[in-house]
Amino acid sequence: MIDDVAKAISEFMKDYKNNYGDMAYEDMPKLLFVIDSLGMLLTPTDVTQFEKGDMKGDMGRKPKALASLVRNTVNQIAPFPIGIVATNHTYASQDMFDPDDKISGGQGFIYASSIVVAIKKLKLKEDEAGNKVSTVQGIRAACKVMKSRYSKPFEGVQIKIPYETGMDPYSGMVEMLEAKEILTKVGNKLSYVSPVTGEEIKEFRKGWTNEKLQVILDEWGQNPMAQDDVVEDIDPEILEPDMEDYTDES
Repeated sequence: MIDDVAKAISEFMKDYKNNYGDMAYEDMPKLLFVIDSLGMLLTPTDVTQFEKGDMKGDMGRKPKALASLVRNTVNQIAPFPIGIVATNHTYASQDMFDPDDKISGGQGFIYASSIVVAIKKLKLKEDEAGNKVSTVQGIRAACKVMKSRYSKPFEGVQIKIPYETGMDPYSGMVEMLEAKEILTKVGNKLSYVSPVTGEEIKEFRKGWTNEKLQVILDEWGQNPMAQDDVVEDIDPEILEPDMEDYTDES
């Protein structure tokens, strides 16, 4: 029940504060609560009605209880390196002007969340080489960021998850590099110019294997334009001007 989850988190946080509350933030142990799922949690009214065989519904108590659960949990964990990940169910939208699927259980916990990702399951009909086949080889997880406090929302990506091998950690990376213009189209090939060596590599789309994509990740990690020493040649007077040069009027 929702009450059980609330009690477990509350008791855990009391013990956590007693043991680690006086420590520096960076020294506190990092923890993660996972709730799967909010939609399957029950209210005391649900249980009572089921036992009596009289299913009238909880009269809107569940959305309020879920909002209270998330609101209290967020306030409890905010001062500490603790996160919470929760899954929930969606239902089809009835609004022709807003066709995105809606999250069940009310809007309260959506407002309290820092990130909301909508995930839809599609069929994967490709073999390991990327060739189309007639049988289902796995699933494609279509993910769309509905809300984010840390980056641009409403971005989407599809992640391929074959049944045999599981999710490829490089899935979708070619498309991302194209969007960032790190990989550019040259004829029917994709071109990459190393920011470290200046060497150009051209390959067909299927030729960009995981090994070559890892090279791009490694090289952009040592991209000289991303290093702090870029500002060494800048006149320190620009960064820290002498305030005596400025009058009150200026």
